[in-house]
Amino acid sequence: MKVEIWSDVMCPFCYIGKRKFEKALQNFPQKEQIEIEWKSFQLNPSMKTDPSKNINEFLAEHKGISVAQAKQMNNRVTAMANEVGLQYDFDKAIVANSFDAHRLSHFAKKHGLQNIVEELLFKAYFTEGKNTADHETLVAIAVEAGLNAEEVRAMLTSNEYADDVNNDIYEAQQVGARGVPFFVFDNRYAVSGAQPSQLFSDVLNKVWNER
Repeated sequence: MKVEIWSDVMCPFCYIGKRKFEKALQNFPQKEQIEIEWKSFQLNPSMKTDPSKNINEFLAEHKGISVAQAKQMNNRVTAMANEVGLQYDFDKAIVANSFDAHRLSHFAKKHGLQNIVEELLFKAYFTEGKNTADHETLVAIAVEAGLNAEEVRAMLTSNEYADDVNNDIYEAQQVGARGVPFFVFDNRYAVSGAQPSQLFSDVLNKVWNER
């Protein structure tokens, strides 16, 4: 059974949704027979990478609110992340366009390491305050996942996998994904958002039984 997950590296609810889905999957008797494929989505395709600015400052500018209000909003998200065992640090999170991170995810998929690369990208962005648009940062993440540094470096300096990222984004429109995370189970059922683990469990069982 295949589960496709549209997400963006800079989406805080995507990391939370990943944990909630994983909890459901852990308790699913046929978990070894579930194939997970991560799909690219960009919440802000025109975002300019700016290591001098953190996400609190970006959010304040983007929404026309004060930095204090932006921090308050992000503190609520941080509390949600804590509930599933994640440590967010928005004061360190760097404003970074996610396109090249998505290209790395596609490269990792080719080598069977997509899930671990996605985990490391989320962790780098939300917990470690790393610039996930920086090529050397992406190379280091790739190496940690078990990929070859020179192959990744060569890929990043080319346009390789750009079409794959754009195709995923186009496909998201076709399946009705207006936001992320967006989960599609066996091309039958969709779940939008970081829903409770029980809901994911119910859908996994329903789709499996209908097969």
